[in-house]
Amino acid sequence: MENMERVAAFSQKIAAIKEQLARDVVGQQEIIDNVIIAIIAGGNVLLEGVPGVGKTRLVRSLAKTLQLPFSRIQFTPDLMPSDVTGTNIVEKDDNGKLNTSFRKGPIFANLVLADEINRATPKTQSAMLEVMQEHKVTVAGETYKIDEPFFVLATENPVEQDGTYPLPEAQMDRFVFKLLMKFPNKAELADIVRMTQITMEETAEASVNGEEIMEMRALAATVPVIGDVLNYAINLVSNTHPELDDTSVTAKKYIKYGASPRAAQALITCAKVRALVNGNYNVSYADIDALACPVLRHRIKVNYTAVNERLTADDVIGMLVRENKKLSK
Repeated sequence: MENMERVAAFSQKIAAIKEQLARDVVGQQEIIDNVIIAIIAGGNVLLEGVPGVGKTRLVRSLAKTLQLPFSRIQFTPDLMPSDVTGTNIVEKDDNGKLNTSFRKGPIFANLVLADEINRATPKTQSAMLEVMQEHKVTVAGETYKIDEPFFVLATENPVEQDGTYPLPEAQMDRFVFKLLMKFPNKAELADIVRMTQITMEETAEASVNGEEIMEMRALAATVPVIGDVLNYAINLVSNTHPELDDTSVTAKKYIKYGASPRAAQALITCAKVRALVNGNYNVSYADIDALACPVLRHRIKVNYTAVNERLTADDVIGMLVRENKKLSK
């Protein structure tokens, strides 16, 4: 009974967050749902979309709704690692004595928008992604922890590729989801124009706080996963590897490189959160299927055959899911 009450409270908090975000963000429901899941699961998100579709507005509105400090880092080729993480500075005290102190960079926030992360050099990308993984910064032998909850939403522009440094697969793997933010339809575009004519400021109000997010994360960790569902998720990830003897037909035909073990971890961790979002206290096959594309699309590499047949990573993942369903029956 206690668990049912906690699940109901969890769902109510999620509904309150979505209600507030709807005041600032038009449409993009799948993006909003998955960003919320990632925050509670403790992961980071790579968001691909053309400029002007509301990426910054989404994160700023989230910061207001969750009552968390927000910062934005605009990545450029001349950005240095210290511009992101912070650096030691020398300053005089009241007695004229020189002292060294650490000045925190913009990464020291709970919600961070890393805008066009592929425009930064590999050295700066590496520093950024290290913080994302470890949730701490080390400068001159001193370690500084980032306050929890900590969430990075990094964006990429799929149109402009000149002067960019694509993220290596090993670094892409650090993102729990890769989400594709589509251009709004005509009705949504009209709503966006009407909304921004009234005010360009975010109007979302606080609904939960950082402490509640951490409590929600702790509850999600307790959600049970039965053996059959766990095996279903593991088989889905394993079947992305064409080099394995017992792999899927789809992988052998269309995939060059398969997903890492982090994909299986992300599937289960985020499926637990998704189950609670939908008011359930157990992970279902539907939770795994729904998260397959966000979890796998940046972790697999399709081969020339797929490109020649004009199949995207999402098309191939859809085939893998259908094949996995047949095998699990």
